[in-house]
Amino acid sequence: MRIRLAQINSVVGDVANNLFRMLQVVDQARHEAVDVVVFPEMSLSGYPPEDLLFRQTFLGALANAQERLASKTRDLMVIAGYPYAEARGLFNGAAIMADGRTLARVAKQHLPNYGVFDEDRYFTPGDTTTLLHWGRWTLGVSVCEDLWYPDGPYLRQARQGANVLINISASPFSRGKTLLREAMLATRADDSAAYVVWTNLVGAQDELVFDGQSTVFGPDGNVIARAKAFEEDFLTLDLNRTPSQHRRWIDPRWRLSNAGDHQMTEVDVPLAQPADRPPAMVRLEPILDTDALLYRALVLGLKDYVEKNRFQDVVVGLSGGIDSALTAVIAVDALGAHRVHGVFMPSIITSNMSRDDASRLAQNLGIDWREIPIASVMDAFMAELGSHFEARPVDIAEENLQARIRGTLLMGLSNKLGWLVLTTGNKSEMATGYSTLYGDMAGGFSVLKDVLKTEVFRLARYVNGAGPRIPDNVLQKPPSAELRVDQKDEDSLPPYDILDQILKGYIEDDVSADDLVAMGLEPAFVELAVRLVNQNEYKRRQAPIGIKVTPRAFGRDRRMPITARTF
Repeated sequence: MRIRLAQINSVVGDVANNLFRMLQVVDQARHEAVDVVVFPEMSLSGYPPEDLLFRQTFLGALANAQERLASKTRDLMVIAGYPYAEARGLFNGAAIMADGRTLARVAKQHLPNYGVFDEDRYFTPGDTTTLLHWGRWTLGVSVCEDLWYPDGPYLRQARQGANVLINISASPFSRGKTLLREAMLATRADDSAAYVVWTNLVGAQDELVFDGQSTVFGPDGNVIARAKAFEEDFLTLDLNRTPSQHRRWIDPRWRLSNAGDHQMTEVDVPLAQPADRPPAMVRLEPILDTDALLYRALVLGLKDYVEKNRFQDVVVGLSGGIDSALTAVIAVDALGAHRVHGVFMPSIITSNMSRDDASRLAQNLGIDWREIPIASVMDAFMAELGSHFEARPVDIAEENLQARIRGTLLMGLSNKLGWLVLTTGNKSEMATGYSTLYGDMAGGFSVLKDVLKTEVFRLARYVNGAGPRIPDNVLQKPPSAELRVDQKDEDSLPPYDILDQILKGYIEDDVSADDLVAMGLEPAFVELAVRLVNQNEYKRRQAPIGIKVTPRAFGRDRRMPITARTF
């Protein structure tokens, strides 16, 4: 059996173009004598479609597109994910198509309703397990979450003879997930003594990034093929030998258990057995290291947000600091230098060192560079506000005015020239409120919103690995908002190497303040960080969306009340 994993980048709601892309893949597969083409979860609709699912016109367009796709399945079988409606509900499922028609539909049985997932809001869980019979092959098809459950439908399929388990998925990327996911898939293959064919979506949708890396595991749990990360890819391989039944016969888990009380549907696939053909070239793409995965997720997240929303150029406020530097580098790698604009906006506080660092960065990257001083604008603000400030000493009000002036200038350029403003704040700053509403938080998209400050420095060194893009001085000098003379971030915050440990534990792992102290972290730092996180939820609610790259990102992933007594 020659099978092709079609790891495509769908656009939510763009049913016509998603279908067009899928038809191209199917046509090419037919010419290359592929027997089975497997597309990811919701590849026809894009994922997640959210409340588009409440629109009958959307569901109707999907139904028509699926029928069109089925009509083009002469001489091969196609498995594709899409949402579909029946009398008893709306389902997240897979259409199994061959011989120009739909043979069966498989509905997702375990609906994720945690983190960024809201599938209980939309879907009815499936209650039927399907087996496909084609010659000596018996195939089971499941949808994403169904494979994560140790007793999910894949197990019932295997117990009823399935020797190939196909799972279509839309599994978003987060730090550390790749190895965890592959360990789970290897376990499923080994436990079921069957091939596991896992096809994942690729591309970005708002906050989410799907990393692809579709994989095939042998019946012994060893990976035998893997597609590329963070790009469209089409992985083709031949399964020539059915797994041995001997392991199942001698394993009491198979002999002494039943298939459960779910309905079982069995379908014969009306395709001729393939003739002899040259073997397909098997590819096993490497798993990238942690920094490479994280960086490529950010690049793809920005690229797809800009392209899919039809923006042309982006603009970054360059301060001479590490965050704006890394944001600019990511933008160049995502879009090309000709579409990235850097604006330096010095005040009387700004040092010549910052100007030199920002200018050198722009020169290294080959981007458009502009300088707009803000001293005269600040003077005009103070002329109007000075009497109302009642001769009080200079404090955070004057600092924030500088940030807000810069935000206003960037938004002015955005409105006039059509540039998307990229904010540059990182997760450590967003967590502690070390940011200014309507100032450095003003913009359309936040590239580093889910990246801790220590990770920003690490990624900056990573991008400099192939050559000096970010000036060395930016990597060496202490971080500073530079809104007052000799200001350093650590004047207001714990050292970032300590702060980020606290934030990771408190935000991503829900570790209490007491337990963080018990882990050896400084009590005063823990108390300060936790207090800042809790009191700045109102700011985060007003921040632009950004790319999710950790297990718990701000936004839909972490839903905390603004008005609350905290724990």
